[in-house]
Amino acid sequence: MTVSHWQRARQQEREVDFLVVGAGLVGSAAAYFAGQVHGRDVVVTDARDAGLGASGRNAGFMISGLDTYYHRAIEQYGHAVAREMWALSARSMDLWRSFVHNSDVDVPLNECGSLLLAETPEEAKELECAARALDKDGIEINYHSRDPLGRGYHAGIEQPLDAGVQPYLLTRSVMAQSGAEVIANNEVYAIECADERVTVYTRRYRFLARHVLLCTNAWSPQLDPYFVGKVVPTRAQCLVTEPLEHTPLPWCGYSDYGYMYYRSTFDGRFLLGGGRRHFQRQENGTSEDRLNPNVQAFLDSYLKKYFPEVTAPVAQRWSGIMGFSCDGLPLVGTLPGKPRVGFAVGFTGHGLAMGAASAERAVDKLLHGVCAGAVDVARWG
Repeated sequence: MTVSHWQRARQQEREVDFLVVGAGLVGSAAAYFAGQVHGRDVVVTDARDAGLGASGRNAGFMISGLDTYYHRAIEQYGHAVAREMWALSARSMDLWRSFVHNSDVDVPLNECGSLLLAETPEEAKELECAARALDKDGIEINYHSRDPLGRGYHAGIEQPLDAGVQPYLLTRSVMAQSGAEVIANNEVYAIECADERVTVYTRRYRFLARHVLLCTNAWSPQLDPYFVGKVVPTRAQCLVTEPLEHTPLPWCGYSDYGYMYYRSTFDGRFLLGGGRRHFQRQENGTSEDRLNPNVQAFLDSYLKKYFPEVTAPVAQRWSGIMGFSCDGLPLVGTLPGKPRVGFAVGFTGHGLAMGAASAERAVDKLLHGVCAGAVDVARWG
């Protein structure tokens, strides 16, 4: 991110105690922990405003675990890490539920559970292996060896503890509960450290902060070269229909290894997103917020194939920019040579699953040096 000489002319200097950069779900949770738990005076700044990035554009799925099937997570990360990440997602969702319960405004939450579906016989075999691994670890699921919907799928895993939420209102509510001051429309373009002070250059202010926490996800590589190659911006596409007379799906649904997702909204519409797997060259590595007509056409065809009774017109289409980490786990740590600049980024499309608990660990690490566990970048040595 850059700011011109002309824009910088009116820049003011301001001292702050704890500065959070990024006003999405993770930034709002971090502001809460820094302010309400650790007693810091928190300011949050964002290039736009709370919830206007990916946090307010996602499908609102509170889905347990990582973006890979559980048995594959065990193979990739080891059993201990897979179990820890599942527990971390459970902690995140408990925190989101607590924020909803304590909110001064109504944040719609549907304790509907989720349904992971297989689109092919090969994916059905993966689901069966995942179900066995989950059951062996005592994780509550219901496995369906055949299509539980009668729509042409091949198998399913029902996770009854999952839920659907209105993500934009959740973000705004958590930010309000944090008590932090939010400075919107104020992009950051440089961060410098000297002794016990961090200077953060933004369009409107030059902040002098004791601690800074970056909750910038997909935009992190634009702030510091450390994130280049570690966090990759990735675009996602969604659509939502006009209101329907009947609900076609009572769960939050996932299929095609998580590349497709769908649910009913709180105002009776049908939301469908995904399709990126078939257009990865166009969608991976881009931070350009625009519609991809190829992906949107794929969503239209998917809707007709699996939910043919949904004939209501499409009311809205949109995209959002996610931040994918290089190894699939969130990144929590401090910048090399900048020990007072922490970060919680790289949620690989599962910010609602991992975000709150990762923010909690990030604040603990930045203020007190507490290891962040499996999400700590120290895992790379």
